[in-house]
Amino acid sequence: MGNGIAHVFAQHHFNVTLIDISENQLQKAITNISKNIDRQIAKELLNEDQKAAILQRIQTHTDIREGVASAQLVVEAATENEAVKLQLFKLADEAAPPDCILASNTSSISITKIAAATQRPQQVIGMHFMNPVPVMKLVEVINGYATSNYVTGTITELSKQLGKTPALANDYPGFVANRILMPMINEAIYTLHEGVAGVEAIDTIMKLGMAHPMGPLQLADFIGLDVCLSIMQVLYNGFGHPKYAPCPLLVNMVASKKLGIKTGEGFYTYLPGSKDLVVSDKVRK
Repeated sequence: MGNGIAHVFAQHHFNVTLIDISENQLQKAITNISKNIDRQIAKELLNEDQKAAILQRIQTHTDIREGVASAQLVVEAATENEAVKLQLFKLADEAAPPDCILASNTSSISITKIAAATQRPQQVIGMHFMNPVPVMKLVEVINGYATSNYVTGTITELSKQLGKTPALANDYPGFVANRILMPMINEAIYTLHEGVAGVEAIDTIMKLGMAHPMGPLQLADFIGLDVCLSIMQVLYNGFGHPKYAPCPLLVNMVASKKLGIKTGEGFYTYLPGSKDLVVSDKVRK
């Protein structure tokens, strides 16, 4: 997500500093951005001169304090872990200029709680991009309890400058996108877990019957089963309602490190260079 966000900002003429503690990860990010721009060139959306200009606008840094020292906007896109995000926002708050807006790409963690880790809660907001960022048009803009109207307006207009469509939401567990999406994915996993239908049948029914571009189990693999579990836990803890309880099969798959595309196996297996969907033997019914 981080390299996609950097790509989109740089493509729309913003200077970007991409920050990660690992220099190796930063180089992988630049490589991914370059490959994604090549796809845009192949579709005649960009040209080689524009590619060079985009990459020139992106710098990398391994020190968050130095990386945000002159920023007007910080967009955090770390793993969906509350402790990690709170620590990052504390550091960014201490190092960024006083007028800098701090945004989180979190898909479920409370913006209000993140803001409380800073001395500028009125300048903290959710800026939830969809994956893949260069392709997907939506930005879910989430107001924390203290977010100012000025910051909301600024981020809404900025999203439009990036060629995105902003949609406003308030700060409740899962916001809008994942409060609706994740229980559907969780229910699809329950449907598999209870033997109602197999992986292929569940995804086929939802693709052809509901006009979804991707079945819920394939989508779970794409998102990452660990991320799906994390969001379901946020929903369950936030609302205290049993309908949000993560499916035991999802819990077991995450415990077994079968996380989807990122590990090469989830509900499907993923082989390098192959685009074929092959159901994992572990979940085949």
